[in-house]
Amino acid sequence: MCSRNLAISLALIIALVPLAAVALPHHNVSKRSLFFELECKGTFNKQIFYRLDRICEDCYSLFREPQILSFCKKQCFTSDYFRGCIDALQLTDELEQIKQNIRILNGVDPNIS
Repeated sequence: MCSRNLAISLALIIALVPLAAVALPHHNVSKRSLFFELECKGTFNKQIFYRLDRICEDCYSLFREPQILSFCKKQCFTSDYFRGCIDALQLTDELEQIKQNIRILNGVDPNIS
């Protein structure tokens, strides 16, 4: 079952990357300015932001598709890509903590399940 979910997540990520017309550029900017660029509306917490950002960086390292990095971070870590990365990196056992972290940064409940 777990390998099936992983396969579905990987297929989703790989299939959706070429279909996206616009991606957020990946710049070497400070985490705080990226927080605002991603339209996070909650409280900036460097440690939490770094943890969620690291999930996207690890996902990018896994697939080596530049768009994944920006799509994963999009909407303050609430995109379908972010959820796909959680599945691909096998972090589903940490999902509740991740959701709590997103609530802090985003100011609202994330719609990831």
